[in-house]
Amino acid sequence: MEHGSFTNDSHASFTLSEEDHTLANAVRFVLNQDPRVTVAAYTIPHPSLEQVNIRVQTTGDPAREVFKDACQELMQINRHVRSVFDKAVTEYKAAKKLKEEAEEEELKRQRDLFGSMDIESN
Repeated sequence: MEHGSFTNDSHASFTLSEEDHTLANAVRFVLNQDPRVTVAAYTIPHPSLEQVNIRVQTTGDPAREVFKDACQELMQINRHVRSVFDKAVTEYKAAKKLKEEAEEEELKRQRDLFGSMDIESN
């Protein structure tokens, strides 16, 4: 839900239901990186409410568009983080599998070596 001025669209507040500090702080961070933004802040009206109010003031651009751009930028950041994470997990699993196979091979080699030794001949 958007709360803004009918005369000045460069100031607006947005209410996000069923959200908390996690999303609000990330959106605020991305908004503050935008040179069009003069003020970006959020409040949570009450700890028991799952609601966040985000205030955006811009240098003249419509606050709604700047807010939308920030949300899209945050989604791109999340996609990038997810792809880097998935790649790291895949590489870790592959390395772990190779390590386990090498350890298995070494155990087999040691068993074969000790199995061929004749202990009674000494």
